[in-house]
Amino acid sequence: MRLTLRVWRQPNADADGALSTYEVDGISPDMSFLEMLDTLNEELILQGDDPVAFDHDCREGICGACSLVINGAAHGPERTTTCQLHMRSFRDGDTIDIEPWRAAAFPVVKDLVVDRSAFDRIIQAGGYITAPTGAAPEAHATPVPKPDAEFAFEHAECIGCGACVAACPNGAAMLFTSAKVNHLNVLPQGAPERGSRVLDMVAQMDDEGFGGCTLAGECATACPKGIPLFSITAMNREFLRAARKGR
Repeated sequence: MRLTLRVWRQPNADADGALSTYEVDGISPDMSFLEMLDTLNEELILQGDDPVAFDHDCREGICGACSLVINGAAHGPERTTTCQLHMRSFRDGDTIDIEPWRAAAFPVVKDLVVDRSAFDRIIQAGGYITAPTGAAPEAHATPVPKPDAEFAFEHAECIGCGACVAACPNGAAMLFTSAKVNHLNVLPQGAPERGSRVLDMVAQMDDEGFGGCTLAGECATACPKGIPLFSITAMNREFLRAARKGR
């Protein structure tokens, strides 16, 4: 495959950025999107040019690091992470636009890399449980109803990639925050902080400068792990309950 890539290049958050055009040839349809970028970078290095900076880690669809907007869609045309997107999703001769996440709370570090530490601070605000020190408890010592366990697991699948923010027309982080709140609040182990958790995490989310949620639904459509939109309404109920009770 021969492709034309229009890649966002930006040296740092304070500098202006622009799309730079590159041609890559000999791309196998079985390559992942990141392997294709590796090929581009190898060519740039051989030419003495600065390689394109992009985020990646596990390349197995688990860590959520591979944050790219591809042809205007978070993670590209398939509902998966960028590292699991393969070049067979494109055609020979295609022009592909590659950009970083676009959100005020995700400042550009360099090129396609953005700072997503705002997510870390949201988790730090309440994404924990009170646990006594000592030996590990006996298995099944605390019964959890199967529907609650499934609800918690569904939301624990969130990998914090930020696609929901990038896809949202408002740059909201409600889907991410609701996933982190719900997977702990539904379990008995998370009960002691149930009220303070949702209030603190939502407050931190607002402090980080994310936009307001209008339930447009783009977040759930873009989520590679399929976190459902009703996660947000579930968190809203938790928030109202905690606000009425004063934590």
